[in-house]
Amino acid sequence: MHNWISALADLQLRGEPCMLVTIIEEQGSTPRNAGSKMVISATQTFDTIGGGHLEYKAMQIARERLNNGQPDTHLQRFSLGASLGQCCGGVAVLLFEPMGQVQAQIAVFGAGHVARALVPLLASLPCRVRWIDSREQEFPADIPVGVQKIITDEPVDEVNDLPAGCYCIVMTHNHALDLELSAALLKRNDFTYFGLIGSKTKRMKFEHRLRDRGLSAPHLQRMRCPMGLSEVKGKLPIEIAISIAGEIIATYNAHFGQPSASVEPIKRVLPSSRRSQATN
Repeated sequence: MHNWISALADLQLRGEPCMLVTIIEEQGSTPRNAGSKMVISATQTFDTIGGGHLEYKAMQIARERLNNGQPDTHLQRFSLGASLGQCCGGVAVLLFEPMGQVQAQIAVFGAGHVARALVPLLASLPCRVRWIDSREQEFPADIPVGVQKIITDEPVDEVNDLPAGCYCIVMTHNHALDLELSAALLKRNDFTYFGLIGSKTKRMKFEHRLRDRGLSAPHLQRMRCPMGLSEVKGKLPIEIAISIAGEIIATYNAHFGQPSASVEPIKRVLPSSRRSQATN
């Protein structure tokens, strides 16, 4: 039988959510080993906590929680008896721990120096990243696991293919392209987060041009520019990348389970950034 440790590593490498189930305690006529573990995905199980109806119930609960997208750990107490295939009474306590849950689908437009610092950070989080640029030579030779490299002469067309609730980061080498991407994203208006790299001056210019295209103030309010946590200072690419990654983490922690245009504007959740950011 596939060892739960290697199974967990394989599933996490593939980005497939699963549940780690652990026996915390069992008292009965045939007690199982406390600490026994098994891994349960949507379609597979790995290792065992002793079989029987208790294991069947554990699989059922784990898959219900996976299907419902419940991100929290869960402790459940079972009364052993005929209902769980036990001839005598007793109790069992199981811990359900979600693993590999994708907290955010992220689209990064641009492959410049800040993006090259940012994408590996995002890839190390429970996120899936689409990395989009027209310049193949700007991408590093090694693309992190969980990152899809997309080379296209029409980056704006990729906006239509983004999932609802996507986290969108615009940091291309071209201000005109940044503007077109911003307009396309704001017209869709079903993202969870939209950050645009640049200064407050850039924001003012973009807001003026976007208003001329018919975009309303509530739409523009959802654009985070400058983006990143203001508490993280510095102008180095890695410093800017860390501040942006921190903002992404804060946002998906605040908005988990709310991937729609109805979530609060990001400026209500996070303090305004004072950073004047270099463009890619």
